Amino acid sequence: MVLSGGMDSVTMLHEYAQEIELAVNFSYGSNHNARELECARKHCRDLEIELIEIDLSFIGRYFHSSLLEGADAIPEGEYDFDNMKSTVVPFRNGIMLSAAAGLAESHGLDTVMIANHSGDHALYPDCRESFISAMSKAIQEGTYEGIVVKAPYTLLSKADIALRGKRLGVDYTTTYSCYRGGEKHCGRCGTCIERRQALAAAGITDATEYEE
Repeated sequence: MVLSGGMDSVTMLHEYAQEIELAVNFSYGSNHNARELECARKHCRDLEIELIEIDLSFIGRYFHSSLLEGADAIPEGEYDFDNMKSTVVPFRNGIMLSAAAGLAESHGLDTVMIANHSGDHALYPDCRESFISAMSKAIQEGTYEGIVVKAPYTLLSKADIALRGKRLGVDYTTTYSCYRGGEKHCGRCGTCIERRQALAAAGITDATEYEE
């Protein structure tokens, strides 16, 4: 399973823990990679799931995205297309799924999991159902074992995912969302606002530490 350490992937890790043999975290130079990785490590330790950490720092060096250019480059405001388009990291999920597929085949596994959700679709082309389906087909054709991509949250909202986490008892204070990557969540960027809205919709007390 591709595990960032954010709300969605941590929820999936807990929900499918009995099926997951291996998790992988990719560091690609984003502002919040280090904060997320701390959370990924913690949840893998708690669930006794092996975590492999892979360096994709070439993305940070050669790709263009405000997510790779420091906290000040991240826009404030709602999580919508016009405001957050600058945060797109070109073909990020395609690169990660390809690496995860090679890792899965090397470990004798038949499935790669990823926690994209419906709130990502308009903004990120590599989170859409059509992309996941096409990528799964390509990976299946390109591996001896016919590895497939499983993305059970594709049609769910972030609030839907938070509701699942609530039922599972996931501690969301040990997840990280802020695209600025500070010690505390900024509370103003699109991902912080989306986090707040999802937790509220799920009836979860938001104990996240925000700057404001």
